[in-house]
Amino acid sequence: MSAPSVWELVAQQFDPPAVRWETPGFMAQALDPTTKQTPLMDLFDEVLVWAFNTPDARLLITCPPQQGKSQRVSRRFPMWVLSQRPDTRITIASYETGVARRWGRAVRDDVREHGHQVGLTIRDDVSSQSEWMLAGSDGGVFTAGIGSALTGRPSDLMIVDDPTKGRGDAASEVYQRRNWDWWREVAMTRLAPGAPAIITMTRWAHDDLGGMVLKPENGGGDWRVINVPAIADHNPDEGETDPLGRAPGEWLETTRGMTAAQWERRRRDTGPKSWASLYMGRPTPDEGGVFPADIPTYDTALWTVRPDGTHLVPGMDRPDQEMCLSFDLTFTDGKHSDYVVGQVWLRIGADVYLVDQVRGRMDFNRSVRAVEELAAKWPQATQKFVENKANGPAVINSLQRSIPGIIPVEPEGGKVARGHAVSPFFYSGNVHLPNAALVPNVSDLREEMFNFGSGGGHDDTVDAMTQAINQLLLHPLTRGGGDLEDLFDDDDDWQISPY
Repeated sequence: MSAPSVWELVAQQFDPPAVRWETPGFMAQALDPTTKQTPLMDLFDEVLVWAFNTPDARLLITCPPQQGKSQRVSRRFPMWVLSQRPDTRITIASYETGVARRWGRAVRDDVREHGHQVGLTIRDDVSSQSEWMLAGSDGGVFTAGIGSALTGRPSDLMIVDDPTKGRGDAASEVYQRRNWDWWREVAMTRLAPGAPAIITMTRWAHDDLGGMVLKPENGGGDWRVINVPAIADHNPDEGETDPLGRAPGEWLETTRGMTAAQWERRRRDTGPKSWASLYMGRPTPDEGGVFPADIPTYDTALWTVRPDGTHLVPGMDRPDQEMCLSFDLTFTDGKHSDYVVGQVWLRIGADVYLVDQVRGRMDFNRSVRAVEELAAKWPQATQKFVENKANGPAVINSLQRSIPGIIPVEPEGGKVARGHAVSPFFYSGNVHLPNAALVPNVSDLREEMFNFGSGGGHDDTVDAMTQAINQLLLHPLTRGGGDLEDLFDDDDDWQISPY
């Protein structure tokens, strides 16, 4: 470190007192009036200040992509830290050197433009975008790609921003093992005593860097985890909370002002597996899950629609076909309860097809109407299975005399056990789901299936599904054979539903 010149010392006597903002967000708003401070940014500020003030802090921040996490964590936070403690040696790493270098350049340029407000200047002899130091102190920023050497680079603050580039790298065991080895054998060995380590990322895979550091055998209990899902899906009745204090079903407020409709489109276009990992922060294992990642999907309606709105499936007089309704009923509070789910399933021989689904938070009266409406819409569904637990008995007692075919079902074993009981039918390709054009909310079922057994999110659609498949394939009314292609042989006048 070079000593300041006589003229620098003299100039410092006339500098205004350095301004120290309470949070990175306050600093960002002061330096750039266009900065948008959403509740998510407030949360980032809170946990970043906590990490700064907590010796040996370990902080993992995960949230959907393009939410400003890198701007706050890798750009504003380093400058704020240096304004508080100019001797802090900061390391910024990312999935490749060029990305990390860009953040190093951004912080350096901010110091050059605004450093006079906090008394910071860049040394002339150490000022590259990949490594620069402050004049008159040991602090500065060093950047590196994951996998790069950090020999001789002690770190008072380690920031790893997006360690995984994309789906290809996330699916590579070699790549993920490289990340983990670098973290343990390189990054951690550079930390000074008491130095905080922060990982900010979008989750890609079950065993990405975020997943590895949280495993109990790797000291996962040392980490403070902030996962902000795109949509709040916690269950207050079970003591769950949302990190932003949102109500269940509330979308994330973004710096770019995404609407609920835009979020819905994003969920539809992303697909359930990527949605669960990238946007909900709950990636599932690629193999070995209760349900497979790929499930046969049909894109042509199996039913006709009459003018009165009833839906009929041709060929229901065949001995190998049957249809049922399946309900999972929970109603305790309109805003915070689990979902009420009703599904319609069709069996043709050894295969079953989801043909309709309703899902929503409903009170008792609305739940009763949902059963009545779905039964009227699908009159060929002679069996109506209702789980005889929670609120099921109340609905059964209310409707059993007015709607024929209501059958109470006593669930056997736990939710996961019931999932495993029907899981072989998925892996053998006997279960078929519609595309979103036929049943728009089928994405809710797909998402819950990918998350099933992980302990996060809702599983009401899965409960209704396993109940129906258990009854149709493990306890079918009839036995027989037949193919989907034969379904319409005796009905030449049917038309594809536009819905």
